[in-house]
Amino acid sequence: MNKPNKLSIKTWAIEDRPREKLLTKGINSLSNAELISILIRAGSKNESAVELSKKILINANNNLNQLGKLSVNDLKKYKGIGEAKAISIIAALELGKRRKVEEVVNKQKISNSNDIFDIYKSLLGDLQHEEFWVLYLNNAHKIIDNQKLSEGGITATTIDIRLLLKTALEKLATAIILCHNHPSGNINPSNDDINITKKIKESAKIMDIKLLDHIIVTDNNYYSFADEGIL
Repeated sequence: MNKPNKLSIKTWAIEDRPREKLLTKGINSLSNAELISILIRAGSKNESAVELSKKILINANNNLNQLGKLSVNDLKKYKGIGEAKAISIIAALELGKRRKVEEVVNKQKISNSNDIFDIYKSLLGDLQHEEFWVLYLNNAHKIIDNQKLSEGGITATTIDIRLLLKTALEKLATAIILCHNHPSGNINPSNDDINITKKIKESAKIMDIKLLDHIIVTDNNYYSFADEGIL
């Protein structure tokens, strides 16, 4: 049985070829759908890669953060998207998030809780599991490093406070900021969140390291322990 011929980039009108458009007009001239179509290269039997990309984006409310929440299996539900194409989309979105975080960390001085949220909202906001991260800062509250400490539920058994403080001492950090996400969308801290924050604060104080804040991130909001006066 002959395989159906998919609409390839070569069959599109010149103005509908994203790669050619990128070369002639620059990357900023491309829509999100056109960028995704470059990743997937071909659509299905009945629609081009651009049309398929538009459909995927519409179902994600034309929101790249929503698109970033989709799994490989979610994307494979679209006719014309196999495992390889789904992985390409997810990998590209992840690279974008990491690039943004690196750019912010390399130049950022932390002045308030919103600065912290700006760093972590793209990194953690759309995750379906919890991750716990630590910012290490110097006396001027400039970022020395940014590291993930654990993945999964936040409890005293999953956070290695000794490793956190060992890293802080090695990096000559004088202050730290904690951050983790709540995939549920509820920004309020749990009892475990409060207990581990107090334990880290007390342990860090012995080493003359100040815990400046602990924020809980969702995809569009955050909770700051410092702002709420419970740190």
